[in-house]
Amino acid sequence: MSTESDSDLIFKALAHRRRREILDMLKDAPRTTGALCEAFADMDRCTVMQHLKVLEDADLVIARKDGRERWNHLNSLPIKQIHDRWISAYAGHALTILDQMKNDLEG
Repeated sequence: MSTESDSDLIFKALAHRRRREILDMLKDAPRTTGALCEAFADMDRCTVMQHLKVLEDADLVIARKDGRERWNHLNSLPIKQIHDRWISAYAGHALTILDQMKNDLEG
């Protein structure tokens, strides 16, 4: 992750429930834009494309053209970088506090 603005783009992309659902679908396998539109039939194609654009801007989705089809691939590296920067550090701190509390209660 190169800058704070990159982090902001990732958090913005992850903030919307539909974009997280799209990422969940792409976790299993790349999907065409048409397949994503079918999976989210309650949204029009333009809305799905707007969500994909936000995900691409955050580098969470990589799109590749193959003939007339546009394949969307998950790029999980930015999520791992968020995990490494934010979640793992805070989780380790929380576990230390819980361990200390357990020792205090037992001792």
